[in-house]
Amino acid sequence: MPKIDAALHQDKKPPWIKVRLPRDPKFWSTKGLVSDLKLHTVCEEAQCPNRWECWSAGTATFMIAGDRCTRACGFCAVKTAKPLALEADEPQRVAEATKRLDLNHVVITAVARDDVADGGALHFAETIEAVRKENPSITIEILVPDFNARDDALQTVIDARPHIFNHNLETVERLTPLVRSRAKYDRSLHVLKRAKELAGGERKIATKSGIMLGLGESEEEIITALDDLRTAGVTVLTLGQYLRPSIKHLPVVDYITPETFDRYKVIALEKGFTHVASGPLVRSSYHAADFKPELELDLPDEPAAA
Repeated sequence: MPKIDAALHQDKKPPWIKVRLPRDPKFWSTKGLVSDLKLHTVCEEAQCPNRWECWSAGTATFMIAGDRCTRACGFCAVKTAKPLALEADEPQRVAEATKRLDLNHVVITAVARDDVADGGALHFAETIEAVRKENPSITIEILVPDFNARDDALQTVIDARPHIFNHNLETVERLTPLVRSRAKYDRSLHVLKRAKELAGGERKIATKSGIMLGLGESEEEIITALDDLRTAGVTVLTLGQYLRPSIKHLPVVDYITPETFDRYKVIALEKGFTHVASGPLVRSSYHAADFKPELELDLPDEPAAA
């Protein structure tokens, strides 16, 4: 297994890694709503640096299927532990939250649930359906685990008709065994490709993925990963700086400059990605609604009238 030299870790963050503390009262009302409905958000569980900004705007990324993950990725702040049983009423609680927040775009993600036969796919589908029932015009983006590349699980999620299917590649191929030991680089690419195929073609669903930078990857490896994502049919891309959640997690090897992120964005667009968010504080769901123009081409067909 490859190793990253801990001596390379840079504890002092550069000046462009800045996060403003919340001042907008809407941040606190959003926080209160999430607490009131007993929901989890990846904003808090994964210590997202943009949660102040997003919550102040009245948006959040809901994390379903509990707050205990069956995997122990080296970059992730979500705790690894034996999960609790899935909550049957959680889909409706998420739907209620999107209604109270008056959202026009929602991101739904989940911990990995390798303890459940379908990896939590049915729970995803029920949440999508509950949200759409409460908010028929909402754009639904899902950020899913790999479901161990099971076609039946992927089909269950796709049949619920999310608008955007997001699964993160996370890092380059060489570093994958270290960064997410139970995942596989090729499997993630397969999941993204199959999602498009199972949806029925290029015009049925938008696929999206993200890569963290600063873990020791080379520029050549990044370019290869971008090419691999395009080959898998991915059109929406996020590139962000890896930030170490704690001393127990993988060290930061490099802090990538904003200018370098800008250059990677240009490269990605030249390769055919339709939408690219690239910057030090960019995360998978950061300004997710900005990608909505993609849906003009990729909205799922409406079901035929009975």
